[in-house]
Parts: sequence; C-alpha cells; structure tokens
Amino acid sequence: MGGAQEFSYENSWALVGRARRRHRQGMTGPRFTKLVETLPSTVPFVGPEVQERQRGAPFDARLGANESVFGPSPFAVAAMQDATTECWQYADPTNHDLISALSARLSTTHAHIIVGEGIDGLLGYLVRMLVAPGDPVVTSDGAYPTFNYHVAGFGGVLHKVPYKDDHENVDALMEMARSVEAKLVYLANPDNPMGSWHSGSVIEKALDALPDGTLLILDEAYIEFAPHGTAPEIDPDDPRVIRLRTFSKAHGMAGARVGYGIGAPELIKSFDKVRNHFGMSRIAQAGALAALEDDAWLEEVVELVAEARNRIGAIARANGLTPLPSATNFVAIDCGEDGAFAKRVLDGLIAEGVFVRMPFVAPGNRAIRVSAGRPVDLDIFEKALPKALAAARK
Repeated sequence: MGGAQEFSYENSWALVGRARRRHRQGMTGPRFTKLVETLPSTVPFVGPEVQERQRGAPFDARLGANESVFGPSPFAVAAMQDATTECWQYADPTNHDLISALSARLSTTHAHIIVGEGIDGLLGYLVRMLVAPGDPVVTSDGAYPTFNYHVAGFGGVLHKVPYKDDHENVDALMEMARSVEAKLVYLANPDNPMGSWHSGSVIEKALDALPDGTLLILDEAYIEFAPHGTAPEIDPDDPRVIRLRTFSKAHGMAGARVGYGIGAPELIKSFDKVRNHFGMSRIAQAGALAALEDDAWLEEVVELVAEARNRIGAIARANGLTPLPSATNFVAIDCGEDGAFAKRVLDGLIAEGVFVRMPFVAPGNRAIRVSAGRPVDLDIFEKALPKALAAARK
C-alpha cells in the first residue's frame, strides 16, 4: 500500500512539473481544428456600436442595418415586458405556441415550421446539417455575407454567380448548381443588398430547374414590403426548398432574434438534431406571438416604410444620384461612379453622424444603402448627403 501511495504522489508531482514547464514555454491553450486555424478572425458586419466607439460619438441617424426604427407593435412591447417577470424560467424548447400561430397563419401544419434565433441562426443550422468539408454551395457574388460565413465555418466550398442588372441571376444560380452538384443554393427574394426582387413565378420556375439533391434556401426576410405576387406559390411539403422569414424587419424585433423556416416535415424535424433547444428566450417568444397577431401595426409600418423609401429616393435625385427600385425597407442609391467613390461618400456620411452601409462587391458597390427612417432621421440624412458628396469629390 505504501509503495502504491509513493508511486502516485511522484507521478502527480511529475505531471504538475510538466504542466508548469509547458505554461512557462507558452505551450498551453486550446487545440483548434485545422479548419478553424485557416479561417480569418472576422465578422460579416461591423455594428454601429463598434463604429460609434471608434469615432468617439454616437450616430445622429441610424440608417445602416435595415432595422425598423418604427419599432415593434405596442402589444409586442407589452407582452415582452410582462414576460420579463417569468424570465427566471427556461422558455418552451419546442416554441409550441409561436409555431402553432405561425402554422395557422400560413395554412400549414406544426410539422412544417421551425423557429430559431433569427434567419442567421437558421442558416447556421442548415449548413451544419447539410454541408461537410469540401461540399459545393452556390450563392450570388455580393449576396448576404452571413450565409458565406456559415459555409466557410463548416468547410463548404462556395461557388458564386454575378448579379445581372442588380438582380440575383436565378437562371445562372440554377445552372451553377447543376454544374457543381451543389448541396445548397442561397437566394434572397427580395434581395439584400440591392433591394431588387423577382416575381413568385420566376422562383417557381427555378425550382423545376433545381438539380436532384439540391436544397434551395429562399430568404424572404423582406417579403412583407414586397409587391403582391413576389411570394411564390410553393407546397410546404416540397422537399426542394426551405423558406426563411423573420420578425427582425417589418415586425421591428431585430434585437429579439426571432426567425422561422417553412419546409417539408422531414427537413424541419432534422433541425432537432443540431439546434440549440433553449436558443429562444421567453421574452422573444412572447413578443413574436403578440406581434404576429397585430396586423394593423404591420400594415402601418409597411406604409411608413413606403413613405420613407420615396423620401430617400427624392433626396438622392435632388443630389444627382439614382435610387434603385426597392421591395425592402431600404434603398440602394447609385452614386454614379465606382466603389471607391461610393466608399468616400459613405465615409463622409459617417463623419456627419449618419450610419449607412454599402454593398461589398462590384458592380453593386457603386451604391450606398440607406434604411427607411423616421422624418427626423431623413432630415439629418438630407443635410449630410451634399456635404458627404462634396468631400468625396475633392
């Protein structure tokens, strides 16, 4: 017994000594996967809060993130306030009440709906379920970058198709998907960052061109702002597509992180294998449920956004710029030159206290993107834009 104790103590002290030596030599720390070691430490978007800290002052007008400055339904606000007293409890991990309300609204069954932490969260789950290292994925060059971020994070290989006339090129996306035997195709309708859109019939036709075994991710984050007929008629049992929608835009709940998907039951059920079952808070669930029931508020917001789009367009034209047609809660403004000039305009607006963004990829990067704002926000933008243009032209 004594020998056994002595042997154990000696080994323990030997292990401690080796650990101390490794620490002194800088050898401790996590062992990242080879994939993670190859990825850059970047994020898809630099938030306005980060920029405010960098510039040492708050923005006077926050018009860059396509949030709804008009806010959530008052009923949603009240529901979320009431739910704060219950936030000591975990939320229902099945999101039962919200899914039931969504399925009733969409004329589907409970089995056709998944709820998650915004469209961004659902995109991450989809990629995790379907993309292994080396698997081909198709998107548009310059489309929503968070999707690309997820694909890279799971080792997928992105194949990108250029925009055509400021629209995502649906035919080229389908052709590329066939060429590379893509696992996923990402398409936003209406589109971010250009604000363009296709009719629902175009999307329906595209599905018939989708190769076997490829899933179309149809991002409909801005669908409430789009003209009638933009949403395609798709059977919820169709296994070729999942439609993603959100409470972040028209419902004004970007900070609550509530998104949902509509898809075939087999796909929807598979989310349970990978999702964070407690990812949704009680507060977010309560707010989304109340927001869904307030049609009058949604209609008012859609009208306010249309008025703001018209005002942004008028401001752009008054300064010799071209607003692009938009079916979203923002307007892409063609600055008439290249991306370097548009970036100088953007920097000038930021210097004047106006937060805006711009597309990342040419030729879209000739534009700046301005979110719908209140009259006071657009007054600030109207005063700042001529100054930013003058500075950009020096």
